[in-house]
Amino acid sequence: MNAIPLSRRAFIAHTAALTGSAVLSPLGLRSAPAAKRTAVDQVPLGKTGLKLSRLGIGTGSNSGQVQHALGKEGFVRLVRHAYDRGITYIDAAQSYRTFEWIKDAIRGLPREKLFLQSKIGGQPEKVAEVIDRHRKVFDTDYLDSLLIHCMVREHWTDAFKRVMDAFDAAREKKLIRAKGVSCHSIPALRAATASDWTEVHLVRVNPQGHYIDSLQEHWDRPGRDLEPVMHEVRTMHAKGRGVIGMKIIGNGDFTRAEDREKSIRWAMSRPELSAVVIGFKSAAEIDEAIERMNRALAEA
Repeated sequence: MNAIPLSRRAFIAHTAALTGSAVLSPLGLRSAPAAKRTAVDQVPLGKTGLKLSRLGIGTGSNSGQVQHALGKEGFVRLVRHAYDRGITYIDAAQSYRTFEWIKDAIRGLPREKLFLQSKIGGQPEKVAEVIDRHRKVFDTDYLDSLLIHCMVREHWTDAFKRVMDAFDAAREKKLIRAKGVSCHSIPALRAATASDWTEVHLVRVNPQGHYIDSLQEHWDRPGRDLEPVMHEVRTMHAKGRGVIGMKIIGNGDFTRAEDREKSIRWAMSRPELSAVVIGFKSAAEIDEAIERMNRALAEA
């Protein structure tokens, strides 16, 4: 059968189409390599619409006593070093000894680039006033994320309904951008997962199962079995929640480099974790964590 002759215009169009197909084809030009992931990437926090650095700096090791021991100037230098390395997520709490120092630590930094997360413990009579105090102490118009702190009871969502409603009201006024909870027992963790109120979870995790949640409803009676915790984490992730891992360095007990390496590699392999937070006490610890995370992400 004879071929149908092509006009010059048709020939050019036909050639261009073939060229485009070659570019898109697996046999054509190579596709662009996947973007390199790092510890300080800005990553999405579940479906909250917010982003934070994959690694955060915690300011409350041993209720903040570890960071407080640095003195105010030392603490400010530590936070500034973290920011200079690309860490924009700062994790605080009303009960931490460093709470009053956050304003000085972030003074002059571009607020829109920071992710400030704090926590309120107990059931204050006037929750709105406590939220306003956070904003005053931090010298900011809003908090990126505010958590109910250290829940251990199975039915905490019933007991803290008034506090949860106050968080909702603050969110409506754009005083906080996201709301959630930190838990310190598996019963509390299960309640947080089941509740549609929760947007952000702060969860104790590490592959060694050290200082993680247990079935006992008490904050300082940790467990060793990671699977019940990870079952909840997987469910949180499936629901589109923002999940942040804490106790990655085993409450500071991972003094051996191999334990820190193992835990960080594990955390970087978990797609359920939006980010992780580590309580640092020196610039060297920050640099080490970034290096280990970068290497783990590059080799994943």
